[in-house]
Amino acid sequence: MEALLALVVGGLTAAAVYLLLHRHLLRVVLGIVLLGNAVNLLILAAGRVRATAPPIVPDGLNAPPGPVANPLPQALVLTAIVIGFGLAAFALFLVVRTWRTVGTTDVAELDRAGTGEGRR
Repeated sequence: MEALLALVVGGLTAAAVYLLLHRHLLRVVLGIVLLGNAVNLLILAAGRVRATAPPIVPDGLNAPPGPVANPLPQALVLTAIVIGFGLAAFALFLVVRTWRTVGTTDVAELDRAGTGEGRR
């Protein structure tokens, strides 16, 4: 299972880097989202994916009996998903606002518009 997750993380990372190297801002934002998902899967895979019992301590015991799932990577990934969603929503808002204000999402045209070279 970890080998399959490693391949998926590699594929997501490759796709994210490809999208991050584009000139259009929307593709860059999608690359950031994909890279965040790849990191989330990497953290989850590092926490050892197994079919074990949940980390619940029964009454009268000080520790759970037998092997249990590690809740820390799951909590970290859940937090990262929420933060990543907020980041993606804000970045998409900025892309839409840039497109409405400047009329383009091409990075080279935005650079020319920002330096004043494109306004003649």
